[in-house]
Amino acid sequence: MKLRYQFGILIGCVIVLEVLEAITVFVVAGTAPVATLVNQAGLVRGGTQRLFKLKLAGGDPETIEKLRQKTRQRVSGIVRGDAELGLQKFDDPEYQAIVQKLEAEWQKVEQLISQVNPDRQQLLNVSEDFFKLSDDVVSAAEAIGKKAESIDNLVEAFGIATGVIVIVVALIIVLRVTRFLNRTATELATSATELAASISEQEKVISQQATSVNQVTTTLEELGASSRQSAEQAVTSASSAQKALEISTSGSGTVQRTLEGIDILKENVYTIAQKIMELTEQTAQISTISDLVADIANQTNILALNAAVEAARAGEQGKGFSVVAQEIRKLADQSKKSAEKISSLVRDIQSSINSTVMVTDEGTKTATEGIRLSKATADAFQDIVNAIQSISVNSQQIALSAKQQAVGVQQGVSAMNAINLGAQEVASSISQLRSAIQKLSESAQLLREQV
Repeated sequence: MKLRYQFGILIGCVIVLEVLEAITVFVVAGTAPVATLVNQAGLVRGGTQRLFKLKLAGGDPETIEKLRQKTRQRVSGIVRGDAELGLQKFDDPEYQAIVQKLEAEWQKVEQLISQVNPDRQQLLNVSEDFFKLSDDVVSAAEAIGKKAESIDNLVEAFGIATGVIVIVVALIIVLRVTRFLNRTATELATSATELAASISEQEKVISQQATSVNQVTTTLEELGASSRQSAEQAVTSASSAQKALEISTSGSGTVQRTLEGIDILKENVYTIAQKIMELTEQTAQISTISDLVADIANQTNILALNAAVEAARAGEQGKGFSVVAQEIRKLADQSKKSAEKISSLVRDIQSSINSTVMVTDEGTKTATEGIRLSKATADAFQDIVNAIQSISVNSQQIALSAKQQAVGVQQGVSAMNAINLGAQEVASSISQLRSAIQKLSESAQLLREQV
C-alpha cells in the first residue's frame, strides 16, 4: 500500500476520534440543563416549606410575597422553561404529567397563602402534600438525568471501543512507516511518561476525594438517624399534648357544669328569700290582728265592768245580767291573754325570720362568690386549653420539619453515595488508562528501538 494512502487512513482515524470527542462533549453538555432542573426543583421544595413556616409563624407579609413570587417563577420555569433561571423545557410525558400536577397544586397553595387567617391544620396538610409532590418532581428530574447519563455512558463506551479500533489501525500504519516516525515515537514516549505521572497525581487526588466523601456520607447517615429520632420524639410530644388537650377540655366542661349548678342554687336561695319576705309580711298582718283582738278584749272588759255597775243599780232584776257581765269579763280576760301569747309567738317568729333572712343573705353572697371563683377557674382552664393547643400545633410543625430534614439528609446520603460511586468508577478508569498509557509507552519505546 502506498504511503499517502496509509497517511490518509491515519488522518481518517484522527478525524473519527475528534468526531467522537465532540459527540461526547455535546452529550455531557446536554446533562447540564438536567442538573439545573434538579437544583431549581429542590429550591421550589425548600422555598414552599419556608413559605409555609413564615405563614404559620405570622412572618413579614413583604417577605412572604417576595418568596411567593420567586417560587411561582420557578414552578412556571419547571413546567415551561425559563431562560432567566437557565431552565429548559423537557417533553418527557411522565415528567410533564408530574409538573402539571405540581402547577395545579401550587395554585391551591397560593390561594391558601393569600388568606389572612388560614386554617392551621389545612395549612399543615397542604404543606405536607406539596412537599411530597415537589419531592416527586425532584425524583422525576433525577430520572431524566439518569437517562441522559445512560446515553452519555453508551456514547462513551462506543467512543472507547471505536477509539481502540482506531488505535489498532493506527499502530498497524505506524509499524509500516517506522522509518518516517522515529522522531514521533520519541516524542510519544516522552509525552506518555509525563501523562502517566499526571494521571498518577490525579488518581491520588480522586482517592483522597473518595475518602472525604465516605466521611461525609457517614456523618450524613448519623445526622439522618438523629433527625428520624427527633421526628419520633416530636410525634410523641404532639400525641401527649393532644391527650392533655382532651383532659383540659373535659375539666373545663366539668367546671362549666359546676358553674351552672351554682347558678341554679343562687336562684333557689333567692326564691327562698322572697318566700321569707312574704312570710314576714304575713306575720306582720298576724301581729296587727293580735293587737286588734287585744283592743277588742280591753273594750269588752270595760263594757263588762259597766254592765256589772248597771246590774248592781238594777237590784234584784239585774242579777242575771250581772252574771252574764262577769262571764263576758272572764272571756275578755282570756282573749287578752291569748292575744298576748299570739303577740309573743309572732315576735319569736319574726326573730327567727330575721335570722333566716341573714343566713339566706350570707348564702346568696357565698353563692355569688362561688360563681365568681368558678368563672375564674373556667377562664384558667380555657387558658390551659389554648396553651396546650398551641403546644400541639408547634409539635406538629416540629415533627413536619424533622421529617423534611430526614428526607433531605437521606437525599444527601444518596447523592454522596452516587458521587462516591462515580469517583470509584473514575479512579478505576484512570487506573485502566494509566495501564494503557504504560503499555503505549512501552510500545513506543519498543518502536523507537526498532526504528
